[in-house]
Amino acid sequence: MSLPWSVQTAKAKLSMLLALARAGEPQVIGLENGCVVVSEAAWAAHQGKSLGPWLVASAPRGAPLAEASRTSRRGDPFKAVAKGKRKGR
Repeated sequence: MSLPWSVQTAKAKLSMLLALARAGEPQVIGLENGCVVVSEAAWAAHQGKSLGPWLVASAPRGAPLAEASRTSRRGDPFKAVAKGKRKGR
């Protein structure tokens, strides 16, 4: 993607901005929390695609996450019941 256009510059050079978007180069307008301008053909090609592949492709990469332990420090709450030792009676 190209560098973002300020709104003022995008207004002044709208024809050039649209020509670049039609040529397949998405254009960002706005320096903070910008908006993207793409050609109608690019937008139509994107519609109907599943979100799943995008989520997998854009998942953070880097250090693996530590998995939580699957053992409980509290023990098995049903073990006492199975032996006939119920709490509170």
